Amino acid sequence: MSTSALKTDPNFHEAGRRFFRDFSPGDEFYEHLIDAHNGLSDEQSEALNARLILLLANHIGDLNVLREALQAARQTD
Repeated sequence: MSTSALKTDPNFHEAGRRFFRDFSPGDEFYEHLIDAHNGLSDEQSEALNARLILLLANHIGDLNVLREALQAARQTD
């Protein structure tokens, strides 16, 4: 039996804040992500994505989780 450290269920939250719907914080993040790309060229958007990935990977830090995330992201269904 394999255990996964990667959280794939919705896990967006903000300390001290309650949301009306479970998916609301994920929607809010997506809106911020789209806003961050507003007005950027394709190259600038790609660079922003690369920096964001590296910042978040560093924040996570756990190489097992990062390996699982890479594997999950590479899978195409």
